[in-house]
This record gives sequence, C-alpha cells and structure tokens, in this order.
Amino acid sequence: MLTSFFSKSKPVNVVTVVGLMATFFLMANFKDWFGSFEIGEFFEKLSVLFAFILSVMVLNFIAKKNELTRRSAYKILLFAIFSTSFFALLRDTQVIVANLCVLFALRRIISLKSQKVVRKKIFDATFWICIGSLFYFWTILFLIIVFGGIMIYAARLKNWLIPPVAFLCVAILTATFHLLVYEDIYTLSEWFQASEFNFDAYRTPRVLIPLSIILSFMLWTFIHYLGIIQRASVTARPLLNLIIFILFTGVAVALFAPTKDGSELIFFFVPLSIIGSSYFDSDRDKIFREVMLAILILMPLCMPLLF
Repeated sequence: MLTSFFSKSKPVNVVTVVGLMATFFLMANFKDWFGSFEIGEFFEKLSVLFAFILSVMVLNFIAKKNELTRRSAYKILLFAIFSTSFFALLRDTQVIVANLCVLFALRRIISLKSQKVVRKKIFDATFWICIGSLFYFWTILFLIIVFGGIMIYAARLKNWLIPPVAFLCVAILTATFHLLVYEDIYTLSEWFQASEFNFDAYRTPRVLIPLSIILSFMLWTFIHYLGIIQRASVTARPLLNLIIFILFTGVAVALFAPTKDGSELIFFFVPLSIIGSSYFDSDRDKIFREVMLAILILMPLCMPLLF
C-alpha cells in the first residue's frame, strides 16, 4: 500500500513529504523559536526551512531531468526520512545550506552529459561547491566530483583550468565582502575546520539506531544498484557510476567532519536516496519492499517518542 502510494510523483506525494519535513523541522527548533523568541532568529530559521525544502525539490528535479530514477516519489521521501531522523541535522543551519549548494553543483555536473555550455556548467558547479565550503568546509571534497565529471564528459585541457578560476573568484568575492562589511581580512583559519574523529556520539541510541538502519539499507540497495549498472547501456553507465562516486564522497565528508552528531550525514543522503529509489522502483520483492518502506517511515516517527 505504501509503495503504491509513493510509486508515482503526484502533487499529493510532494505535499506529504514537504509536510513531513516542515513538521519535524518545527519540532526540532520549537524550543529555539518560542522559548526565547527573537524576530531575527525567527526569520533566519524560516530561511533555513525554505533551504531544507528547496533541497528536496532540487533533488527531485535532478533525478527527473536526468532520468536517474522512475517518476516516483521515493527519492524525495527517502531524503526526508533520512534527514528528519536526526534532530541535530535539523538544528544545524550550516549543513543544510551547504548541502543545498552541493545540490546546485551536482545539478550542473550531472547535466554535463548533454555536452551543452560545458564550460559554464563546470564554472557554476565549482562556484557552488566553494560557496558551500564557506558554510561547511569539508564540502570542498566535492570538487573531486567536478573533476570526475570533466574526466567523463569533457576531458579537454581548457576545461581542467576552469575550477581553479572559479575557486579564485569565490576567494576574491569573499575577501572583498569581509573587507567592506567587517573591515577585516578573511583568513584561512576562519575557512578551515579541523577534522574530529571522535565517534562517541554514534554510540548514543538517538544516533546509533537510525544510522544502523540507514547503513543496512545502503548495503542492501547498493548491491541492487550494482546490478542495475551491469545491465545498463554503455552510454548510461558513466552517469550511474558517477552517483556511486558522489555517495563515497559524501561518506568522506562525513568522516572528515569537525563534529559527529548526525548532522554531517546529510551529504550522502542525496545519492543514497537515488540509489534507494532505484530499488523501490523495481518490481522484485514486493512484500519485502513494503515492510522495508514501513520501517523507514516509522524510524523518524518513533525516535522523538523513544528518546
């Protein structure tokens, strides 16, 4: 029944997912908004909520435009489920905004396969990733995806020179903004965030339980996705492999993150949602898919009640 409802991408599905995201975001930030109400903080949180919802819309656009999945609502549902399972993520402005910037970049990288305005897309992708790194430094690792996209779709000498130019543009704009607004120089120490490899927070049930379920889901669907790649045409395989490359990069960002509280996991939720959607779009294991989807939906619903 659940799989039947989300097997099509209709307005009611989108409204349901957006409603889920907005409800959990309000729950996570309720105390901050109304415990000590400040108008400036209210509009800041409202802007972050808009960025959070926009993220799922961009994900939906990328998947549909590039035919990464069927026209179902699974991808946006999975992203919403994964994200709302961690209240630390919903309270973290930096990771939500940085993830949106990465999504804008991925949209341009994936569209390189069309071979249209290639240089502009490379510049835009690098620009967005560099902007994202100002909010969350380790998103800079997604520059690897830019070079991967160049290698796959546009391996010309001039194209390799575009990312450094885009990086320099962001550096100049950032330095200029700080000089004009703060009358100060933006230094490397302000940009860089040292990695922290303390995983003690992962031992707490609030993080351990949803993370265990998500990792089990990732392993199961990843194996299925490898089968899809093997059966795919020669022209389709590079894009499918790129999704896996994005997944591993997202995992790397989470590993190098300065804090380990669950918020850093958002960066591999996008490719995982696409991979997971490909599994739910298949016609195999109907009963198992129904049970798995029910467990995933119950996960964010039960976490606030249990902990």
